[in-house]
Amino acid sequence: MTELAVDLIDHHVHGVVTADLDRPGFESLITEADGAPTAGTMFDSQLGFAVRRWCAPVLDLAPFASPEEYLERRSSLGFEEVNRRFLSQSSVAMWLIDTGFQADLLTTPQQMAEVSGEAARQIVRLESVAEQVFLGGTTAAGFADSFADALATATITVQAVGYKTIVAYRYGLDFEPSRPNDAEVAAAAGRLLRELDADPLASRVGDPVLLRHLIWTAIDTRLPVQFHVGFGDTDMRLYRNDPSLLTDFLVLTKPTGTPVMLLHCYPFQRVAGYLANVFPHVYMDVGAILNHVGARSATVLAEALELTPFHKMLYSSDAFGLPELHYLGAIGFRRDYARVTDSFVADDLWSAADAARVAELIGWQNAARVYGVEKE
Repeated sequence: MTELAVDLIDHHVHGVVTADLDRPGFESLITEADGAPTAGTMFDSQLGFAVRRWCAPVLDLAPFASPEEYLERRSSLGFEEVNRRFLSQSSVAMWLIDTGFQADLLTTPQQMAEVSGEAARQIVRLESVAEQVFLGGTTAAGFADSFADALATATITVQAVGYKTIVAYRYGLDFEPSRPNDAEVAAAAGRLLRELDADPLASRVGDPVLLRHLIWTAIDTRLPVQFHVGFGDTDMRLYRNDPSLLTDFLVLTKPTGTPVMLLHCYPFQRVAGYLANVFPHVYMDVGAILNHVGARSATVLAEALELTPFHKMLYSSDAFGLPELHYLGAIGFRRDYARVTDSFVADDLWSAADAARVAELIGWQNAARVYGVEKE
């Protein structure tokens, strides 16, 4: 198999933990379930096997070391050394980091850059900004302007290169696609403010009118807007997260030219590839699922490559918490891409030169172009 040495820009990723983990803490981060399993072990999964196969040697263990050996070695090294090893050996040239979830438990973009030795930029989560606006004090009529100001400030403050929405978790991708009017936004903001009066902790933005307003405000900026699609935890409903549900929204946003980035996409990777094929402003990745499906990951990548134009697919790991996931995402993508395209070349369907060129497009060039960043 070809040794693929392509650079990567991880266009959707999170930080790593800043404390040592016990076994339940570690296992809770190799599953989308709510915490560690109550029976059995998450090491008995495709991702668990991948950790033992590929990550054990980074910690000076033999491939397929037992979970007990692995966790003991991890604990003896300490989280700082573990983070350094996996991030530095990922050979990722730049991290585009979503800091909107449990940021207090993870490294900041600056810390990620320091530990990995590579650049990091920030993606701003729309719902997090909106919730801070509500907690900071706003009127129903003034919410739209307050959110626009807060988003602009957050973007400038962290020099953000894009936005992310979790409408998939808060409502679903079957939202009304059109831009809500001012009266609708004010009424929805008023409803949430009344909930806050009754419960000061009820700042979670889940009203579909408000979510649409956040998304359209971001669309107006022309910076890329990331959408979680498909695979995720139990806060979302998979049947409402098929990206084809976004079709009418994509029709309406097409004239803006704002890049719409479909993240993860499994088990809808072929649907996402179709949308990237027919809409000029739509891009996709297969993100974290390559880690989770383990030994079947090359098949998923091959399916994503069926319809997706090669200038419309990006690399991401969506790694969260465990630096093992950042490492597995990077080495796994390189291995899977080589495995898939080697077969194309062997069958005289692709040239070796085209395979190498497309690797650069997906690995980093598409992200550099869409987000306006430069790989150092």
